[in-house]
Amino acid sequence: MINLDQFTLIVLIFIIAPIVGAIALLILFFFEKQLDLLRMQTRQIELEKEFQKSLYVQLSQQIQPHFMFNTLNVILSLARLRRTEQVVGALEVFSKFLKFKYNTDEPMIRLEEEIRYTGHYLEIQHLRFGERLRLVTDYDENVLNAFIPPFVLQTIVENAFKHGLEPKMGPVELTIRCLRNQKQVLLTVIDNGVGLTPTSSDEVIQGHGLENIRKRLHIFFGEESSLRLSAGPQGGAIVEVSWPYTQEEILKAH
Repeated sequence: MINLDQFTLIVLIFIIAPIVGAIALLILFFFEKQLDLLRMQTRQIELEKEFQKSLYVQLSQQIQPHFMFNTLNVILSLARLRRTEQVVGALEVFSKFLKFKYNTDEPMIRLEEEIRYTGHYLEIQHLRFGERLRLVTDYDENVLNAFIPPFVLQTIVENAFKHGLEPKMGPVELTIRCLRNQKQVLLTVIDNGVGLTPTSSDEVIQGHGLENIRKRLHIFFGEESSLRLSAGPQGGAIVEVSWPYTQEEILKAH
């Protein structure tokens, strides 16, 4: 027979069991909701990454074709003058320029590569301007391994020629400096061109196509990057860009 203690235990079990079951169901329901929330957050992060990737590709494809047409015109002019050696040299440099432009699909490259690529552009500009063009460069060896989105320097230099140096009569000068200030890389491009139109800074940046660069830098570095366009003290324009000195290990984390 069942004694009183056993009977009491059985009653308690029948009373407590539904309560325990209800609590267990509530706990499972809570964890299931948390798991659904985690899945949703993970999906949102993946979608954000895809969006940033597609945005970057779109921005990278907005490189202006202005230089392409000018280069072809230079080569055509040299051909008409029967300057065969210069035509061959221009075509070689132009092919290197195009090879880098259309074979570069990395989101970030070393600054050293960007400088070398921009050098192809400047070689062709030397053919166009001849002795009128004076180029001054100052590259700190400590920043050559810094990572940067491709076409930043080249686009700024192309922009300086298009808006500043090409409309100017007489000698033209372009200065490129790239230095390191603690954890930041500082890139400065100065031209002695025709200068800026009197309007707000944001409107000038939009009109000169520099907003593209600002957006691409912001994708990787956020508020730690900056771009500023200002008038030179003696005319011309100054573009100053800064971004964090990024090592390869940090880049892989993105």
